[in-house]
Amino acid sequence: MRWFWFFMVYSFLGFLLEVLFARVTHHPKRDRKCFYFLPLCPVYGLGALAILALPSAVKSRPLLLILCAAGAATGAEYLVSLFYDRLFHVSFWDYSHLPFHIRGRICLLFSLFWGLLGAVLVHAVHPAVSQAVEVIPSGALIPALLFLALDTGFTFYVLRREGSTDALRWYRRLPLFRPRTS
Repeated sequence: MRWFWFFMVYSFLGFLLEVLFARVTHHPKRDRKCFYFLPLCPVYGLGALAILALPSAVKSRPLLLILCAAGAATGAEYLVSLFYDRLFHVSFWDYSHLPFHIRGRICLLFSLFWGLLGAVLVHAVHPAVSQAVEVIPSGALIPALLFLALDTGFTFYVLRREGSTDALRWYRRLPLFRPRTS
């Protein structure tokens, strides 16, 4: 149960980090979610779980933690990219414009970022998240699992049908999100 909630929390925090990154870098695609309804980026959830699964001996040595966190998160990033590309022919990110990339799926620069973020995750973020997860009522698990499963299924259907991540931006048609005209 705890690992499910960790996945959810870190996928949501990853979504927030993506939105912040897009705003700071003035990227034209400012919304960065990977599900149709839920504001989640599962690559962050999976990357965080991979980092949290590292042995205690690794987590207690800062430099080793940074290196292993970079490897774990980059591995998750590569596999998630491959999954979306092979099953749905879509890509949520592309590093091909950066040096030292592998097919645009991963790159050295972001691997270094993941390593540093992994150290912050283990030593600063996770202790608080772990405490917060403890207070989630056990009765919330089944509804959350069902909603995630439904959203996952619908998201996969939409991605398969539309063949573009833009299809997940349905809310852009709502008046609140329409660009203002002068």
